[in-house]
Amino acid sequence: MDTSNDDRAPGRVQSVERAVTILEFLAANGWSGVTDVGNALGVHKSTAFRLLNTLEGRGLVEQHVDSGKYRLGFGLLQLAHAVTVGPDIRRQSQPGCEWLAQHTDETITLSVCEDFESVTIDQIVSTSTVASRSWLGRRIPLHAAASGKIFLASLPDEDFEKIIAGPHERFTPGTITGVGELRQEIDQCKANGYATTSEEFEEGLSSIAAPILSFDNAVVAAISISGPTYRLDEERLTELAPLVREAAAQASAGFTYEWRAGGVEEASAQS
Repeated sequence: MDTSNDDRAPGRVQSVERAVTILEFLAANGWSGVTDVGNALGVHKSTAFRLLNTLEGRGLVEQHVDSGKYRLGFGLLQLAHAVTVGPDIRRQSQPGCEWLAQHTDETITLSVCEDFESVTIDQIVSTSTVASRSWLGRRIPLHAAASGKIFLASLPDEDFEKIIAGPHERFTPGTITGVGELRQEIDQCKANGYATTSEEFEEGLSSIAAPILSFDNAVVAAISISGPTYRLDEERLTELAPLVREAAAQASAGFTYEWRAGGVEEASAQS
């Protein structure tokens, strides 16, 4: 995979060739170090690092905080949407996200499930002085996110049993890591039609999420409200449940699914 000899490709730009080669290499190999990428390109480690750093800046690759290794970034999804035949999840879900932001004044996130992780692909940041930070492109294990619990609840039995068996990383004292407790949480999610977290991934942060469904009732994404726990305590999350379900229904309507959630007017009046 040596791209150092540009003589074989007249008219091509070497740096672009190398960037594409990196993306292809990461697609085939997953998490990889700078040395691995440099060896694949046939270039010095410093050159590989500069290329990776540039791609990371555009969201096309992401770097692991602890290991320093790289893999493909979620920014590629935005490019893929331009050529995807199916519906654009962000575009179809936008009316529901905007409606929810207007009715809650909290941060709204849109997430999808990729490689058994919840990945944020769109966000409307709260206008409040104290708001949760940007989560765009962030990957969170399913057990630690409200959206993740939505995705867990929708997995086929085989995948569900595989994921729920763990082990589950503990991010805060509130992270649910016990298999039995997590099963109960997912059962409650299925019964309610929404899922919540309270300081389970990050201390001081709570959230509530509901599923966005396709025309055949498959979960294609999750819409969430997130904010500081002192504002989104258990009582407030319960009040917001009809709103997040209604927003999910509006987003689902973009996939020709109709869903009526009750109690919206009453919850909205309290927001």
